Amino acid sequence: MDTTLAIAAFEALSNETRLAVFRLLVKAGPDGLSAGEIAERLGVVQNTMSSHLQKLSRAGIVISRRQSRHIIYRADFQTVRALILYLLEDCCRGEAELREPLAASLAC
Repeated sequence: MDTTLAIAAFEALSNETRLAVFRLLVKAGPDGLSAGEIAERLGVVQNTMSSHLQKLSRAGIVISRRQSRHIIYRADFQTVRALILYLLEDCCRGEAELREPLAASLAC
């Protein structure tokens, strides 16, 4: 993962509401949730939620798809895995045999 992408992801997650959105989407799994349902569950007005979801999407850690009249959002687990692996890159004194079990445990 590129350092610029990692910084964008961390910047997006450095807001309490966006972090709550991301955690909610992780719990929802690959099916995701509609923007309205996310806003309702977190008690955030929809136009504010929209800007938070856009920020998470631009950072590449949330993906959206249109389903009828709704936009469904889900965590991009592939990008999140890459972000975690980026953090582990220099882990364990650079010894791959120590780092690989950690990386392998990230499979969803």
